[in-house]
Amino acid sequence: MDALGIAKLATSIADTGIRQDVAVAVLKKTQDIQASAATQLLEAVQSAAPAPNLPPHLGNHINTTA
Repeated sequence: MDALGIAKLATSIADTGIRQDVAVAVLKKTQDIQASAATQLLEAVQSAAPAPNLPPHLGNHINTTA
């Protein structure tokens, strides 16, 4: 293997490592954004659902015959 081949191989390996580092950083950022969005959705659902004023005996039994 000549010096030019070794240099090309080293450059290729370095480029691959940089691409992988960028891909991992983008993936982590995407996961952070998704976690933030999920948290916001959960908070919105919890705050939007009013507490029902139902009698305490409702919802205790399930009718399994149809």
